Amino acid sequence: MEAPTFLDFIIHATGLPAYLVFTWFVMLVILLLALIVRSSLKLVPEGIQNVAESVVYGVYSFVEDILGKEETPKHFPLIATLAIFIFFANITELIPYFAPPTSNLNTTLSMALIVFVYYQFLGIKKHGFKYIKHFMGPVWWLVPLMLPIEIIGHFARIISLSVRLFGNIFGDDLLLAIIFFLAPWLVPLPIMGLVLFAASLQAFIFFLLTTLYIADAVSEPEH
Repeated sequence: MEAPTFLDFIIHATGLPAYLVFTWFVMLVILLLALIVRSSLKLVPEGIQNVAESVVYGVYSFVEDILGKEETPKHFPLIATLAIFIFFANITELIPYFAPPTSNLNTTLSMALIVFVYYQFLGIKKHGFKYIKHFMGPVWWLVPLMLPIEIIGHFARIISLSVRLFGNIFGDDLLLAIIFFLAPWLVPLPIMGLVLFAASLQAFIFFLLTTLYIADAVSEPEH
């Protein structure tokens, strides 16, 4: 029988679910990294700061191409925060005894609900009652068909965002655990690269879909 780890002690001491403890750990790591980076910023960037600024500028420009110059500054902080959290949460599966928070449906569902409520609020705020036109199709006589389809489709986005992320990370975590059990000497080689790629890809997919949903909500209807 293995001795309890420090994480086991925290989980039992707080009485909280493990995924919440891991979530707080990820948020603390991101906060500490942000403070370290902020304290080392220079007016003339060099080294890692130069690379980081180039990445941020590239991602910002990508979002700007979708949302436009007026909308991007309003929504980029939320979109980027979700992407950063998902990436760091995903890669915690590389740490022994850690289960990535995104391998729990509660975590992914909560983020999907935040995105859903946020872009629906934006649509209503910008268009008012006319926002209903986004659900009515291109021509009036298709309204009885398109309205229920569009409503179901919007609620299906919650499932799409949450289950896709949960399923992929849970599967990767399970695969990593099995391979580590069967052949631990193989884990540091190709599997770590695969996990990092999957973590980045899933964070990008969530980031991209969130951006597209916001763009759809704030855009003018086609009719």
